[in-house]
Amino acid sequence: MKNKYRIYIALFILICLFPSAGLLLSGVEQSSENRETAKAPVLMNVEGINVHVLSDAGAWFEDHFAFRNECVTGYALLLGKLFGVSAQTGVITGTDGWLFYKDSLEDFQGTGQMTQRQLFDVAHTMAMIQEYANNNGAEFAFMIAPNKNSLYREYMPYYYQPFRTNKSNMERLKPYLQAERVNYIDLYERLRSENEILYHKRDSHWNNEGAAMAADEILTCMGLEHPSYADRSCTVRKDFQGDLDRMLYPAAIENEEEIYYEPSPQFAYCEKTQSNFDPKISTRSNGTGSLVMYRDSFGNALLPYLAEVFEQAYFSRALPYQMQDLTTRQADTLLIERAERFLPDMAKEAPYMEAPAVKPAVDGTIVEPVDLQIVNQGEYTKVTGNIPASQLTTNSRIFVKIGEDLCYEAFPVSPADDQEGFSLLLPADICPTQGSAITIILSES
Repeated sequence: MKNKYRIYIALFILICLFPSAGLLLSGVEQSSENRETAKAPVLMNVEGINVHVLSDAGAWFEDHFAFRNECVTGYALLLGKLFGVSAQTGVITGTDGWLFYKDSLEDFQGTGQMTQRQLFDVAHTMAMIQEYANNNGAEFAFMIAPNKNSLYREYMPYYYQPFRTNKSNMERLKPYLQAERVNYIDLYERLRSENEILYHKRDSHWNNEGAAMAADEILTCMGLEHPSYADRSCTVRKDFQGDLDRMLYPAAIENEEEIYYEPSPQFAYCEKTQSNFDPKISTRSNGTGSLVMYRDSFGNALLPYLAEVFEQAYFSRALPYQMQDLTTRQADTLLIERAERFLPDMAKEAPYMEAPAVKPAVDGTIVEPVDLQIVNQGEYTKVTGNIPASQLTTNSRIFVKIGEDLCYEAFPVSPADDQEGFSLLLPADICPTQGSAITIILSES
């Protein structure tokens, strides 16, 4: 009996030691999840002794223990094959091997709807950016990259039914953009009209064919000459690894087919680039004109097809949008691309751009702002505040009057679902430090 207990105890100890002792054999495991993992613990920091060193060590170990990816994969395969559900909170297991990003579920089911005011905030902000671009000699366009389940909902699991009583935020935003006369390029209508599958099954983004088609729609709508990839020959290689696949099955990734055009887009990077998801990328080619583009991860595959067309191009993932890039790079084209699932975020933050001056000062209703903040930001002073929702209509524009003579239009923002507000950057040398010299005016014009 005693020998049997010793065996049980020894096995228990071995199992407990396996994740940590295994680090000597496998090395430090790097998590494949789409998040920032815990950093290695340090005993001393800038404040002296790190009193959280033990909790930091625990967090680091959870993200890096031996054979972590194999354990994550085994658990995911067990749940996926046996019960048809996802082991990752951020991934939805669909039918026929399809995977979907769970952040798109609210759009798919019609929950988390943006308010009419938030839709106006986004549309009017794009209109203000468009006016800024036009005043600086640049053409402007805004486009939305559709969620994968917006185009291929038939592969979503049956227990996630689309809620179609209301339209999606993308569909509801379109008339607001039209009313603001924003140059909006409807990629959803173009992509859904095609019979081909234009997104990866195990990734959250479009494939190269989808990206080339999106680029063709963008350039055609802007009247820019460009090569047609539909006329180019292509090869298909099974060498693509999806981001959702890496998250769910890090030790059992299934390569997908990807299309490669021949010849490939002709351009060069201006600096060393690790991947097309780098925060800032500059390119050059034998094309014409100059481009500044603000984009998210959908821009990874889109970048080559646009870079080929412009002699100089700059692609940025900066948030908020740094509008000075347009003038410092003397670009003649400004593009903004945003994934459908990020539309609510666009209503929460204004671009980094000097507020447009208004002459003469507008007439309207004077309101008392809530939580007025005046913060120095180098060459600018940032002024923000909230306005009671009861005093705003859907299309209220917000103006800020400084003293008796100066007036500027603020960007409308909704920093939270229950807040309506404004944000603007003013030249530091003209902005007062006392809120009493600031007047907030609402106008319906």
